[in-house]
Amino acid sequence: MSMNKTHVVKVSDIERAWYVVDAEGLTLGRLATKIATVLKGKHKPIYSPHLDVGDYVIVVNAEKIAVSGRKMDQKTYYWHTGYPGGIRSRNLRDQLERHPTAALKAAVKGMLPKNRLGRRMLGKLKVYAGPDHPHQAQKPQPFEF
Repeated sequence: MSMNKTHVVKVSDIERAWYVVDAEGLTLGRLATKIATVLKGKHKPIYSPHLDVGDYVIVVNAEKIAVSGRKMDQKTYYWHTGYPGGIRSRNLRDQLERHPTAALKAAVKGMLPKNRLGRRMLGKLKVYAGPDHPHQAQKPQPFEF
C-alpha cells in the first residue's frame, strides 16, 4: 500500500528571483494581475497560501501605462487627511502626472491579501516612473506574459 505524501514548504526552501517589467503601453489592470500573481508566488509549484513564496518585481516606465475607455478622467482615487471634511480626490490623469507610481501600486495592493502577509508581498514590488532602476546588482530577468 502506497501513501501519498503532502509536501510542506519550509522558509529555507524558498528561492526568490527578480523580474523586471516594462509597463510602457501595457494595460493597468491586466499588468497588476500578473504582478500580484508573481508577488504571491502562484506561478511556482511550491505555492502555499500561508507563506510568502513570491518573487521580487521591478516595474519601469510606470508613467507610460495605458488604460482603456475613459478611465483617465473617470477613475478616481480618494484619501482622507484626518481632519473633519478632509476627503480629497484625484482622477487617474492627475494621479499619473503627480505620482506616476501610485496608480500601479494601488492596483496591485488591491489584489493582495489584506493582512501582514499582503504587506510583506507589496514590499517586494519596486515601481519606477522612468526607464532606470537601481537593482542591476540583483540581475533581474525580463518577465514574459
